[in-house]
Amino acid sequence: MAVLNIRVLPDPILRQKAKKVPRVDKSIQQLIDDMVETMRAVSGVGLAAPQVGVPLRVAVIEIPGGDEIITLVNPEVVKKEGERVIGEACLSVPGYQGEIKRSVWVKVKAQDRLGRKIRLKGEELLAQALEHEIDHLDGLLYVDRLDGPDKLRKAVPESEQEGL
Repeated sequence: MAVLNIRVLPDPILRQKAKKVPRVDKSIQQLIDDMVETMRAVSGVGLAAPQVGVPLRVAVIEIPGGDEIITLVNPEVVKKEGERVIGEACLSVPGYQGEIKRSVWVKVKAQDRLGRKIRLKGEELLAQALEHEIDHLDGLLYVDRLDGPDKLRKAVPESEQEGL
């Protein structure tokens, strides 16, 4: 496994729509392992493949206090409900955080690290992480969801925040 470099704005790969993974094979599983190691090395909650320079629809999420790593290959939000205003940060936009609207809960379909079809429902931080990482796969960043420039501010020191 390896810790990969995280791409930051204005890197153009962050603005590209990631390509669908045609088949989950050993190279995708290695990418997933490297992404998990990278996410943990920087104390992130989630990481999408474009953030490490790979334009594929792959993301990993590990909720603090959770008992598993969620691996998403070719994820799609199939349903969402509610709306809440929350603070959000991103490993690819270091030093800033913003106030945006996210769903109260989301339902996602995807494949796992073995290529099996999965569905999962997320609330609270998991819902936020699912939407955030899937946005990355669509070339969107949380700063694109700000209601205005006054909703973006300098972040508290990185040692005191969780990045998605």
